[in-house]
Amino acid sequence: MRSIEHPGVFHGLPVLTLPFLDDAGVRALPAAESVAWRLDCGQDAVPFQELWQHFLDTVDTTRVRALLVGPWWTDDYDTFAPVVERMAAAAGRFEDLRALFLADVVGEECEVSWLDMCDITPLVQAFPLLEELTVRGGGDSVPEEEKLRLRPVRHEALKSLRFESGGLPGHVVRAVGASVLPALERLEFWFGADWYGGDATVEDLRPVLAGGGFPRLRHLGLQNSEIQDEIATAVSSAPVVAQLESLALSMGTLSDTGAEALLGGQPLTHLTSLDLHHHYLTDPLMDRFRELCARSGTHLDLDEADTWDPEDEEPRYVAVSE
Repeated sequence: MRSIEHPGVFHGLPVLTLPFLDDAGVRALPAAESVAWRLDCGQDAVPFQELWQHFLDTVDTTRVRALLVGPWWTDDYDTFAPVVERMAAAAGRFEDLRALFLADVVGEECEVSWLDMCDITPLVQAFPLLEELTVRGGGDSVPEEEKLRLRPVRHEALKSLRFESGGLPGHVVRAVGASVLPALERLEFWFGADWYGGDATVEDLRPVLAGGGFPRLRHLGLQNSEIQDEIATAVSSAPVVAQLESLALSMGTLSDTGAEALLGGQPLTHLTSLDLHHHYLTDPLMDRFRELCARSGTHLDLDEADTWDPEDEEPRYVAVSE
């Protein structure tokens, strides 16, 4: 499995974790707009409210363009709700914020399925210029009202929306489908496992698959799913595919059943990229995809092939669950 790592670049800007000291121990901060600022409470065991206030006091936040929130807890793990409250309350001080990464946390810090998110709608509403939003986590271990939530929204600027989860709730998928996002170009869902709350269904995806709801959508990722064959079958006839430039059905339990549906469905030769990595396809099906993409010039990712014998009733696993 391709490991989840902290990004070195976010929204086209190098990531800098606050605080930052030069060799002489003197605080040396770059221009606010020149980096993507990352807040990490675990680095110096500073409570989030203190680190957040320090950030507001030392950086010209009116010029900040990109912000990542790493571990927001010190000793006692907590939900993300207090972070959302503080960030939304200070939204007026971020006049040019274009990108947010909520929970830039890797496995060594906390497993993705243990990351307890909350209702992120206030942040989407608070930053009208936001172009990129990545959300990692879910919240299977907390009460329903404290789990990751999104209410249908209208947002004119959002171009990229990405949910990385070991168990993505279906109501989040439905909320995205019911939202008005006229600028959206990239949409990705990591669905995860039912064991960790990943209960999204193909029916939840119908508004997205129907096309037209997001007229500028060019990349769609429906990934990391235990029902990858069902999703692939739905995609094989989904109107949205015609408007795409790239498609990712990777990281899940895709088998020959879903592959046959894709190959027997609508043309995929207009795609510049088809990502199927981490799959359970047999060699003949992989060869058919290679031949198809070679003829069309489509970049194909078939890495991380795994074997599976349906007669043995062995389970198939998604790439990211716990």
